[in-house]
Amino acid sequence: MRKEDCFYLGKIAKKFSFKGEVLIYLDTDEPELYEDMESIFVEFNKNLIPFFIENSSLHKNDFLRVKFEDVDNEEQADEIINCEVYLPISMLPKLEGNKFYFHEVIGFEIEDKRLGVFGKIVSINDSSAQPLFEVVNGSVEILVPMIDQFLVKIDRENKKVIMDLPEGLVEMYL
Repeated sequence: MRKEDCFYLGKIAKKFSFKGEVLIYLDTDEPELYEDMESIFVEFNKNLIPFFIENSSLHKNDFLRVKFEDVDNEEQADEIINCEVYLPISMLPKLEGNKFYFHEVIGFEIEDKRLGVFGKIVSINDSSAQPLFEVVNGSVEILVPMIDQFLVKIDRENKKVIMDLPEGLVEMYL
């Protein structure tokens, strides 16, 4: 499995028991969706390795307590602590309406109700407090805040993100 075909689910945070159980921090708003998985991919030495799950249960909201097959003691669990975990993109629940996954809108055109189409989304910057669409218009990069009040529609059929942006926001870049 290639990392490009997967999404980041979380990180193996710490050991839970002397029998090899670990706690996985789930980077999701809906951890209950991932409670009954059969397997996950663990990034180990830059490779994604499938790990099969014997049993799992939610632990303190954001954590999944997991017992993997063939991880039977603390030493084996130590080897995978701090490793990132992934699942195939095909396992993401389908979103509808104006909810979207960041990877899903890459390549979409971005349109303002007033200005029309003003570029293409090339990536999403979520390293700041407010996530931003990184939009390219020719040789100009435009940063557009991903604010719910600005978002009019995710048009999956026509591959467009339609927004109602404050006057001047896009113009200051052009």
